[in-house]
Amino acid sequence: MLVYLLFIVGFVFLIKGADLLVDGATSIGKKFNVSSIVIGLTIVSFGTSLPELLVNLIASYNNSPDIGVGNVLGSNVANILLILGISALISPLPITKNTYFIEVPFSLTATLLVGFLANASIFNTTNEFVISQNDGLVLLFFFFLFMGYVYIVSKQRKSEFNGEEYNEMAMPKSVGLIVVGILGLYFGGKWVVEGAIEIARFFNMSEHFIGLTVIAIGTSLPELVTSAIAAFKKDTDIAVGNVVGSNIFNLLWILGLSASIKPIPYDVISNSDIFMIIASSTALILAVVVGKRPIISRWEGFFFLVAYIWYIVFLIQRG
Repeated sequence: MLVYLLFIVGFVFLIKGADLLVDGATSIGKKFNVSSIVIGLTIVSFGTSLPELLVNLIASYNNSPDIGVGNVLGSNVANILLILGISALISPLPITKNTYFIEVPFSLTATLLVGFLANASIFNTTNEFVISQNDGLVLLFFFFLFMGYVYIVSKQRKSEFNGEEYNEMAMPKSVGLIVVGILGLYFGGKWVVEGAIEIARFFNMSEHFIGLTVIAIGTSLPELVTSAIAAFKKDTDIAVGNVVGSNIFNLLWILGLSASIKPIPYDVISNSDIFMIIASSTALILAVVVGKRPIISRWEGFFFLVAYIWYIVFLIQRG
């Protein structure tokens, strides 16, 4: 019974830990005169992806890689269909040219790259499907290319940025928040992974299924809250950019770092989940380019939600 309680508490620790870490890190960033746009595109983006990263690393350490892979792929599907669907229902989401010409295609390319590396096993000498340490380094290389793009955009759009202003706190308080945040992330990730393994065993479900559904939605809560509030405030650039950026972080940073530390066994059943990410990203591009304006309407948001429900039903039937 305790492990199930800690499973729920673990999500709270993960989300609150990431929040505290971001608050402390942004305060230090402001103290060293880092611009708000750079903080938003780097520290905050890293922060909202930390729950997925910690779950992946701990799952790999516990020899439960299916939880980690399922968490990343499931989070990416949830980000597009569930989070953008809900956000678009709150307020139609205009999409900037950079987002649908560069960032979404880059996210789509990252998905194809992960699928290719996992299935081709070009750096792997065994007959098993695995995302090897060399594959992880390739993913990290493309991630740092993306960060270079983010840096250029931050320079170009610094004067246009009207997003959240981050508060500067005393250094001891900032450091304290970072330490508490890291502890929250560690224990939260540990309890979530242990609970997921126990739930999978008790209900005779695969760890991959638990990672794709319960954990993926749970670790996507920071993105859901951020995008929903941004949509409510009509700050739609943040709502969409947060989701697309998070997907790129998940595929290139989280899988790349996890695999470079320890090779990740890959089950070919995950190919259908990669296909779902590709289909979702393609639907996002079509929603923007088909029509009079580059916008995700409420009707398209509703379609995204229906597609996500269908995906969950498919996963249940697949087991």
